[in-house]
Amino acid sequence: MRKISILLFLFLATAASAQTPSDQYEIYAIKYATIRRFPVASLIKDPNPLRKMDIAMMFWLVKGNGKNILVDAGFYRHNLFANWDIIDYQRPDDSLKRVGLKPEDITDVILTHAHWDHADGGDLFPKATIWIQKDEYSYYTMDAWQPDGRAGGIEKEDVKAWLIANMSGKLRLVAGNQEIFPGIRAYIGGRHTYASQYVSVNTKNGPVVLASDNVYLYENLDKHLPILQTFDEKSNLAAQDNMRKLVRDVRFIVPGHDPQVMTRFPKVADGVVKIE
Repeated sequence: MRKISILLFLFLATAASAQTPSDQYEIYAIKYATIRRFPVASLIKDPNPLRKMDIAMMFWLVKGNGKNILVDAGFYRHNLFANWDIIDYQRPDDSLKRVGLKPEDITDVILTHAHWDHADGGDLFPKATIWIQKDEYSYYTMDAWQPDGRAGGIEKEDVKAWLIANMSGKLRLVAGNQEIFPGIRAYIGGRHTYASQYVSVNTKNGPVVLASDNVYLYENLDKHLPILQTFDEKSNLAAQDNMRKLVRDVRFIVPGHDPQVMTRFPKVADGVVKIE
């Protein structure tokens, strides 16, 4: 009996230490702009083509274990403002002032996908290593620009920046579902782009999933609806289902553009909330 008790104690001790404080992080959502009157029918399958909403433009700061990591990086190039009604804009690197950081404090940028509003700001952080899915990088640096390719939403200047980062040793390719750092793991997403990814992060409250555009709105989750812009609706819903398995509470799945993110979590500064 004593031997069994010792074994049980060792098992429980091992389980308790599976997620150590060094593997836990703090997460902040930083809103750097709003696009007004965005058509909801471009986000989800909505029967009302006239329905519009103001969407939040966000990226996420992950702090801990000696790292200041951005998940996505926003946009800043001037040509990207022409087609949208954008208000309350602050350049992503300037937005870090609200959390007491400078651009050079960022150690890593994990790009969930290659679209302009998430990837364009990747070169604003001079000391950061860029992380992107290998298949995403390969497709958008090669096949997307062929006659049968799909390069919509991808900026050539961003592609050039990735090539430079790669040749400079400042880019890392993620191979499918992969742990990037202790407590931070990337997962193949719902094919919003050729090989989009989402990120799970261990926190004191358990795992948080930063879905980015694999889930546009809470409405995608609440109604189990795929995002409209995807290479494959089935894989998008499968990604949503997997996200639910990763978290203790569905509220810790954070969508990419829902303005409610800014009201569902505690405010720490203007346009900044802590995901907890």
